[in-house]
Amino acid sequence: MNSCLYECSVMHHRFAPKVHHFQHDIFMFYLDLDELEIVSRKIFLFGYNRRNIYSFRDADHEPAGENPLKERIISFLRQNGIDGGPFARVMLLTLPRVLGYVFNPICIYYVFDEQAQPLCAVAEVGNTFLEKKLYLLRREELTAGDTFSKLLPKRFYVSPFTELNLNFDFKLKIPGDALGINVDDRDGETKVLVTTLTGKRAELNNRNLFWLTLKFPLVTLKVIFLIHWHALRLWLKRVPLHRKAANLTLQQDVLRPHVSLSAKIK
Repeated sequence: MNSCLYECSVMHHRFAPKVHHFQHDIFMFYLDLDELEIVSRKIFLFGYNRRNIYSFRDADHEPAGENPLKERIISFLRQNGIDGGPFARVMLLTLPRVLGYVFNPICIYYVFDEQAQPLCAVAEVGNTFLEKKLYLLRREELTAGDTFSKLLPKRFYVSPFTELNLNFDFKLKIPGDALGINVDDRDGETKVLVTTLTGKRAELNNRNLFWLTLKFPLVTLKVIFLIHWHALRLWLKRVPLHRKAANLTLQQDVLRPHVSLSAKIK
């Protein structure tokens, strides 16, 4: 199978307006969207569009629609001028549902042609309002042959402690034996926040998934708990708050918009 697991370390280092640093360990799935039924049959803890300890549901991801997820992401690429297909393989780095609960600060699609050459990457960024936004990195943004790199306007509410008029500095290395992803917040040339996701590959089999489940139980709940825990610590440090409702014009191309943003769009 092309699908695998990654045992990961997540690091955040905030430079401004006050320094804040943390690091924690999780694991993620790297799934070939053509293999979801196969993975569901072979891995007894994993279900595709059905309940299990770990369950992957097409409906949890963007772009939205009734078709299978691979078809939807290919349609999105074509709508955005990616015509270098055929699109042979789509891999998704993600957290599935754990006991029915899902939360992903970021998922990343990597798209390959028939010669297994990378065509593009799409970062699906989510926030605690359950909104999502897609950021497209094209083949021309591929540097050193294996890393999609691009500076894109953020225009999405991720954290109340970070302004919206910043840029995301994406460096998305194509996963191999190791994982290496950087998504930094920049204000012009100044780094405001550095975020890295690093890890090592593990075969997706029953033994490895069982072991990582013991090592990192309830991983999606861990992620959402740590987001709120560090938000509390930032608040105690008196880092200024940027309320979502005060910055609606800077929230653009948001998918599954929260009611406050929906009202503004209408």
